[in-house]
Amino acid sequence: MVVMQNIDVIFQRFMTRISLLLGSLLALSWVSCGPRKENSPMHSHTNELITETSPYLLQHAHNPVDWHAWNVENLNEAKKLGKPLLISIGYSSCHWCHVMEHESFVNEKIAEYMNEHFYCIKVDREERPDVDAIYMTAANIITGSGGWPLNCFALPSGKPFHAGTYYPPVGWLKLLQTVSDQYSNNREKLETYANKLTQGIRLQETAISDNPSESLDKTIPVKAVEGWKNNWDTEEGGMAKAPKFPMPSNYEFLLNYNKHINDPYTEAFLKTTLNKMAYGGILDQIGGGFSRYSVDELWKAPHFEKMLYDNAQLLNLYAKAYQRYENDEYITVINKTIDWLQQDMLNESGLFYAALDADSEGEEGKYYVWKSEELKTILGNDYPLAAVYYEVDGKGLWEHGNNILLREHSDEYIAQKFGITNDELRNKIEKINAKLLEQRAKRVAPGLDDKCLTAWNAMLVSGLLESYKITQNKNHKKLAINCLNTLINKQLKPNGMWHTYKEGTSTIEGMLDSYAFMIQACLDGFYISGDGQYYTTAELLLSQAIEKFYDADKGLFYFNQENELIIRTSEVYDNVIPATNSVMVNNLAQLGLLQGNNTYLQMAEEMIGKVQANIAQYPSGHSNWATAHLVFSQPFYEIIVVGEDAETLANSLQGKDLTNCIIAYSQKYSSLPMFANRYKNGETNIYVCQRGACKLPIKTVNETLQLVDQ
Repeated sequence: MVVMQNIDVIFQRFMTRISLLLGSLLALSWVSCGPRKENSPMHSHTNELITETSPYLLQHAHNPVDWHAWNVENLNEAKKLGKPLLISIGYSSCHWCHVMEHESFVNEKIAEYMNEHFYCIKVDREERPDVDAIYMTAANIITGSGGWPLNCFALPSGKPFHAGTYYPPVGWLKLLQTVSDQYSNNREKLETYANKLTQGIRLQETAISDNPSESLDKTIPVKAVEGWKNNWDTEEGGMAKAPKFPMPSNYEFLLNYNKHINDPYTEAFLKTTLNKMAYGGILDQIGGGFSRYSVDELWKAPHFEKMLYDNAQLLNLYAKAYQRYENDEYITVINKTIDWLQQDMLNESGLFYAALDADSEGEEGKYYVWKSEELKTILGNDYPLAAVYYEVDGKGLWEHGNNILLREHSDEYIAQKFGITNDELRNKIEKINAKLLEQRAKRVAPGLDDKCLTAWNAMLVSGLLESYKITQNKNHKKLAINCLNTLINKQLKPNGMWHTYKEGTSTIEGMLDSYAFMIQACLDGFYISGDGQYYTTAELLLSQAIEKFYDADKGLFYFNQENELIIRTSEVYDNVIPATNSVMVNNLAQLGLLQGNNTYLQMAEEMIGKVQANIAQYPSGHSNWATAHLVFSQPFYEIIVVGEDAETLANSLQGKDLTNCIIAYSQKYSSLPMFANRYKNGETNIYVCQRGACKLPIKTVNETLQLVDQ
């Protein structure tokens, strides 16, 4: 943490008052999931947000608070008025965001005070992750923690001087009064502190970019994993603490790592984690789709919101895990999740919505939980099997006599217990699930965040295509290609991209996440379809991303273009979503290998070198970087298949456990660099290469596997 020095005593007292008053509440900030906002047909108030498309902003459009959207015009107006900014950031499925709204932002007295003394700005953090990043950093510097709702006070220039998360009504009003008093009577002190805090944010921003790039050390991934093992929960999977978040990039790295390093301890941990997540209440056992995270160490009780980005990455993870372990239950997880995505999240355009709320009718999880008597009535003679299978009134018992449907045992164990075959068990469970889904459909559904984000949809394209590789389910491929084509047709524009789409309208200039995940999706589409247009689109987007975001002096990509923000940030730390810089490293590596482009390969290697020490010290926050490290520090292959039977051979290879390869194919002559001078009439050849150095062409899948498994 950056420590601010020489803060004036008055401001120290100001900060102390706030901390004493509200410190106990800050710990609640990160437990974010969200209720459905019920709007009355008649509204006493309507503010500027009524013209926005974000569901989160629209939920606040009838608050008595005079909210404004984040844009250049409003920021300029705030400067003219000279009022301090109150920047409130959240998202539509954030539980505590809505708690604070119901308690404070609809309160006429509090709203009146906010309107008189502040220029109030509402931000959807999913629409403007660049804004969120700056003020979340400020909150972390000031309080040591962060979360949503994020409430930040700033000078009219945008420089922050205080930030926190959820506040109850009395504490919120007292804070407003304290801030207003300090702004009126100690402006110079606030400005001094705001300048220092802004400098602190800038120092955090340059902490990585100022690192020299080290030569890559092949022992770093081993050191990272060995140190990381102390934090693993080998009984229940995941990290040894609650809450538990699925962290797909962590486990994907470990899958890749174990491809190179034979480590039974890591493999056992991976299997435990994958199985426990698949059995837990964090997965909607009857309808499919993973919730955001589990509040306990057992993956039992989730915060029930479902986010598109989690499920996109978990599809990818479970598909790759199936390639390694051939556990049929992973295919069940994949198919269920895709069924849910298609049923509840698919837009008529071919894109997918952002999220489902946790709450319905004001209660968290109400849509998903069951009382045992209710299950007996619905299922009749099928209840005894369902009760054992889903741990009803056992491990699944939650609050107020409700059960979260979850599992403790494998299908094989349950089938033996009831004296039936695995297939018979699956048929019975499918019928039970169908009955429960029919009944659940009569309940009030959770609220839907119906915006479609370019980056999250691109992530889903990759997850769907990875799922297709192991299921060969043509519907999975169709959903992916339709989504990818829609992104290309609707979200790409001359020399740029759009960030979000809703109801036929694309808005907000694309940030690095749009480019990074879209490049990845186009490459994945190219690998599966053999369509060179996806490759050329990836090439184009990479060149645009370098032009718009890459800083050669820093050796990193900025997250946003030059705009109204006080600081231009770079996203470096892998979180639930991998850092955009680590995604770009993987894109540079793949396109560099496919093109034989040493400039791209050198850029990628130097970027990894900047964070190499961090990979060893903090692997959970650099796991996608660690995956890229393996590309350069361990054997990695380009497999190029050319000829009439190329699609069949490539698809067969893509279904194998080849995490240390990229596989591209063409059935006809192509001028793309990886296919140049390789097409021969009447032949299909497989070229196994490393950084462009290729073995003699071979003909079969088995020969290929022997070369890459040496």
